[in-house]
Amino acid sequence: MGAVGLDRRTFLAGAAAAAAAVGLGAGRAAAAPGVRDWMGALPAATALTRLTVPGTHDSGALHGGLYVACQNIGIADQLNAGIRFLDVRCRVTGGSFAIHHGSFFQHLMFGDVLVACWNFLAAHPGETVLMRVKQEYSGESDATFRAVFDDYLDNRGWRPLFRIGAGLPTLGEARGKVVLLGDNGGLPGLRYGDGTYFDIQDDWNAEPFAKRTRIENHFRKAVQQPGRLFVNYTSTSAYMPPRWNSDRLNPQVHSFVNGGEMAGRTGLGVVPMDFPNTRGGLIEALIAHNPF
Repeated sequence: MGAVGLDRRTFLAGAAAAAAAVGLGAGRAAAAPGVRDWMGALPAATALTRLTVPGTHDSGALHGGLYVACQNIGIADQLNAGIRFLDVRCRVTGGSFAIHHGSFFQHLMFGDVLVACWNFLAAHPGETVLMRVKQEYSGESDATFRAVFDDYLDNRGWRPLFRIGAGLPTLGEARGKVVLLGDNGGLPGLRYGDGTYFDIQDDWNAEPFAKRTRIENHFRKAVQQPGRLFVNYTSTSAYMPPRWNSDRLNPQVHSFVNGGEMAGRTGLGVVPMDFPNTRGGLIEALIAHNPF
């Protein structure tokens, strides 16, 4: 549990080193130890609603071409780069979950995602992963989707990996676990999008200029009206491929969170992004908005 004892100085040194790194584009993600263990620097009693959590939108979508791909590094590399929210889209097929973006199979199964999370959390037990699980490109009933999910938990041995509960845990309660945010009526535990706990901005088809305004206003709302878990998608597929839009929006998001209006602010919420690793220092800038 050495990660839990990281102090502010250790984190900041690691984050500064990672922010200075270059070449985070198409290759493997570089990450300083402080970025791999940034949650370990926070007190166990910290509410998840007090956090700023870098995430990925359509986390497994690496394949399918220019208009389909939303990421260019895999789940393990995302976690090592500081990402702590995964958006996992599952197609029911053959009694298992295949990871899809629309009709495009991503050459990845749900078990592969769970292995990456298990390995990461075993090496970094002070961390947690928030995981949205959603049905994609299959229209099975809630009961069928739940039966497949339960098979992963109980017959394939994955239940110990998950924290499944009715409400949001503290960071200490979630450490070493994947917090399930079920985006399907059949899944157990906390329902993703429940207005009691969540406030979500996910205008996935907004033109980038309009999307920028929505993103910034949602950050402002998180600061001004704390208490729920704000989820602020910076991704959009309007008019252009996701990568082209992220190349426009990610620098703007980076500039905003580093600007004077957000200076010293914490609890900006979960920030799912397309291609966040292509903007050097963006993930680290978000992590810095936590109550260290």
